[in-house]
Amino acid sequence: MAERFVVATKPGNSGGAKGPQFQEGAGSSAGPMTIGDEPTNSQKVQKLQAALHAKAKGSPSFRFYALYDKVYRADVLFTAFWQCRSNDGSPGVDGQTFEQIIDYGVERWLGELAEELRTKRYEPQAVRRVWIPKPDGKQRPLGIPTIRDRVVQTALLLVLEPIFEADLPAEQYAYRAEKSALAAVQEVHRLACYGHSEVVDADLSGYFDSIPHAELMRCLARRVSDKAVLHLVKLWLDAPVEETDERGHTQRTTRNRDEGRGTPQGAPLSPLLANLYMRRFVLGWKQLGHEARFRARIVNYADDFVILCRGRADEAMAAMRDMMQRLKLTVNEAKTRICKLPADSFDFLGYTIGMYWSWRQQRMVLSTRPSAKAVKRLKAKISEATRKHRTLLDVELVVTRLNRMLNGWANYFCRGPVSNAYRTIDKHVENRLRQWLGGKHKQSGLRHDLYPNEYLHGELGLVQLTARPRNVPCAKG
Repeated sequence: MAERFVVATKPGNSGGAKGPQFQEGAGSSAGPMTIGDEPTNSQKVQKLQAALHAKAKGSPSFRFYALYDKVYRADVLFTAFWQCRSNDGSPGVDGQTFEQIIDYGVERWLGELAEELRTKRYEPQAVRRVWIPKPDGKQRPLGIPTIRDRVVQTALLLVLEPIFEADLPAEQYAYRAEKSALAAVQEVHRLACYGHSEVVDADLSGYFDSIPHAELMRCLARRVSDKAVLHLVKLWLDAPVEETDERGHTQRTTRNRDEGRGTPQGAPLSPLLANLYMRRFVLGWKQLGHEARFRARIVNYADDFVILCRGRADEAMAAMRDMMQRLKLTVNEAKTRICKLPADSFDFLGYTIGMYWSWRQQRMVLSTRPSAKAVKRLKAKISEATRKHRTLLDVELVVTRLNRMLNGWANYFCRGPVSNAYRTIDKHVENRLRQWLGGKHKQSGLRHDLYPNEYLHGELGLVQLTARPRNVPCAKG
């Protein structure tokens, strides 16, 4: 059977197959190989990843000692560049864009970068920090490395991910090709349905900014003995952060290096590093006997996790706090609580898990549904996309953006009783689009007479969530 192009997938993918799966595409249209064909860059990378994964899976204690030369291989850098290009993203502190690199010549640019790596003259630049709003009104920092640094980090990710994928436990669902956030929600619901009714709903304060460097490097060194690779990771962890304030003044800080902790959220390698450090907690929970003692199972997605217990949740919470203190991580006490089903409910990865009335079954069932916060966030995005200052845009463009937003949301929020959430969103987007159309044509009011639902959905093609095919309800009495 022909090998296919493989690239480490972006965070948040919705894979579901067994075993390590890597994203196809990303800069190459390579088809199946036939006898006599020369392997493409993509097929070479797949072969490398398959070999690394097989070795790691077959030899759990093996330490890889010759990886650095793989990072600057032409096929690996080429694959890394086009994956970064497909993800797009803003420029880093140097202002360089993908268009500028393409105009300069991708092969020429990658060749110069490979020579810097080969001769060990490569030095990462500062990470540009921006702030993005959180659902609770606060802001979280996002680190944007330069494209040059993104490509090198992605190249190293292509090499390291198959190795560490072999080691990550089943309880970890984030940033893994065969896992997804929705799969994590389904596992939480399954455990809750089968007796794990006491839940430690946990939250960590600034997980990515708190990961201690020394301990993290030990996690890497457990599998990698190549000093050049470890040095490369340490350079990125210690890279300064550059931030521009509202007045346009630029300031550089070296907090990560000075305090020896933190990995920029937004860098290509950060998801893998975050998973590696959280692995210590997940495995430690079992090795210390907490899973058996409290009959407590962990489900983890990035810095979010819940502990589902068959009783003794208060003791499980105390044990979790003790472990986090030893791992030098901070529990957010204000957001960490114990939820006892069926009386209580809790939110996890955008879903609310609790008891709901099932009209189909004519009884209360334990199920999942989109959380009130998730609905509120989507409504806010719809409102932003249909504000008055956007009335100069074409109708087709606005509807296309709304549809992309609605379809993406509903593809994730498709489990359990979703009808109420869908109806709420349909009504909101219909009214917002009517208001936007009225503003565009200098008309006041919502004007249901001019823009009825049949016109919005029929002629303009606006997606109607309540008309979408439904998934099988995820519910159990």
